[in-house]
Amino acid sequence: MANSRLDGLNVVSTTPYPAEWVDNLQVLNGLAGAMYGPENPAGVFEYTLKRPTDRRTERLSVGVDSIGTPTVNGDISGRLGRNGWFGYRLNMLHADGTAYTQGSSMRREMVSGDFDFHLDDKTVIEIDASHYTYDQRGGAPGFGILATGVGGDKLPEAPDLSKRLAPEWSGYHMETNTFLGKIKHQFNENWSFTLGGLYQDAARQAFGVADTLCDGGKTCGGLRGSDGWYSSKATATTTANDFRVGSNMAYLNGRVYTGPIRHDLVIGTNGYMMGNYNPVAASTAAQNLGIHNMYGASQNGGTQPYYHGRYKSSSIMSQSFIVGDTLQLNKHWSIMGTLSWGWIHQRGALNAKTAMRDTFETSAAFSPTASIMYKPTDNQTFYFTYGRSVEAGPVTPNSTSYTNTNIALPAAHSEEYEVGYKLRYNTMQFNVAGFRMTSPYAMYVAASNPNAGCAAMTNCQTYQYGGTQRNYGVEAQISGEVLPNLSVLAGMTWLDAELVNAASRALDRKEIVGAAPLQANLLLDYRLPASLGRFASGWAFNANVHYMGNRAANVTNTLHTGSYTTLDLGTRYSFRATERLPMVLRFGVSNATNERYWASVYTGAPSGTSGAASSLYAGLPRVYHFTLSAEF
Repeated sequence: MANSRLDGLNVVSTTPYPAEWVDNLQVLNGLAGAMYGPENPAGVFEYTLKRPTDRRTERLSVGVDSIGTPTVNGDISGRLGRNGWFGYRLNMLHADGTAYTQGSSMRREMVSGDFDFHLDDKTVIEIDASHYTYDQRGGAPGFGILATGVGGDKLPEAPDLSKRLAPEWSGYHMETNTFLGKIKHQFNENWSFTLGGLYQDAARQAFGVADTLCDGGKTCGGLRGSDGWYSSKATATTTANDFRVGSNMAYLNGRVYTGPIRHDLVIGTNGYMMGNYNPVAASTAAQNLGIHNMYGASQNGGTQPYYHGRYKSSSIMSQSFIVGDTLQLNKHWSIMGTLSWGWIHQRGALNAKTAMRDTFETSAAFSPTASIMYKPTDNQTFYFTYGRSVEAGPVTPNSTSYTNTNIALPAAHSEEYEVGYKLRYNTMQFNVAGFRMTSPYAMYVAASNPNAGCAAMTNCQTYQYGGTQRNYGVEAQISGEVLPNLSVLAGMTWLDAELVNAASRALDRKEIVGAAPLQANLLLDYRLPASLGRFASGWAFNANVHYMGNRAANVTNTLHTGSYTTLDLGTRYSFRATERLPMVLRFGVSNATNERYWASVYTGAPSGTSGAASSLYAGLPRVYHFTLSAEF
């Protein structure tokens, strides 16, 4: 959750959020510990909430897809009072029907309220509250890959997800309640202050199945996962099912001059406290659902598993102090520097019968970032950035097979060098950057002294940093109106992600699981010109092509997913039903060619670690969707 933010405040990353709730999603690539405090070096994902509009608007959208999930979304916004001192936005959503495969179900319900109180022309209080329910049953499961492989030298072809692969009772029920408040004050044109806080309770019930690709051994009767065979079990999982978060922020932003040099300053703090809660134990026994083939008949055995009780299994507190300065030396040169110091305190419990104990603590962990920027012209920028970021170490799993159960590894320090170029020409924007990033990599290593800490004497392991993940990469993006009425949004990433200096020789110089060496995306949107007349000029057409390269599917790199390409097509028509009732019709096809592909693969261990197993998830089938939106 250190990497996920809602209007600048930390939120849970393991719960769904409705797209209808947010105005936009921004992604900051690379290390951001200096700007946001201790976090994983994956970047920052920032959700921006929809805010009250100055003009009164009443929007209604209704839609349905080819499987059968009707969706209704109402969005009402405006201002009341003298000079519009009170702003409001009410957003409601209801969707209930079949998901992307027959025999499945999907229900989404959301209600949110966003309010602005303008105390004067310089001070505003923002209050936001929302409730979101997400319930999905019968969706596609993930497939585990054992360390012993899949009984062949390749992965099976991804299944067709238009045919149900999991029992109708399997799935998730999630409820997320979020409350947020901010006060913003503009002292003058150069100085401003922001203070904010958030509370979130994200609860989930998981009724999934554990499917594992057969390795050709006795367990599956010699059947091979490479031919699509897998074993299925249903277990009442006792992993965390409730996440409670409180996060905060306070920033002072200002501009001062020292002679001809302009300084854009930021001084502030942000942080969060999170508690995880787990079920005490399973209420139903584990169920063996048999052996199935992912290309065969749908399975529907077993019954929904249940668990009972609740206890606090872990907690983390993280708080950061941040200072930054961007120096505008002249119209060509500028320097940016940001420094942060982070405090982290983690606690955990082995089970419901044991008390919480300290697992990790650090004070004033330092994360710096510095950039130098050169603008030869107003529309061009060259830059070089160096960053170093700290993050809390991963907590070792609760198992009797480890010498260091339920403690956190030391804080991890990641480092990045990046050089880039940005160009804006007329309506076009072009960016390109090259980077090198390193981060410690945790893994399971055979214990040198098996009797020290292991209750299980076989396969005794120590969880430790056993190498470095080293990434070389190049990113490029282009966006804007390339021709009259033709817009483009395109990007590509080349990435060489390897594990180096590994403690295990078998893993040294291996590709990181799930990291594609090449990704590319091209979105085109064409609007018919006004010269064709009022009717024709309301039409627009879009196409999106996405390419994903071949990814390693296990830590030894003996299995790969293969590459894939998907195509999305769409059209929309804007018109007025009456002079005061604008409407938009949208029709689209996702995965138009019905490509079968493995959408996701990752190691089964904690994030950024090497585990004995990996998990695979297939991509969605072709789906048609239709939406009608009206603004009153």
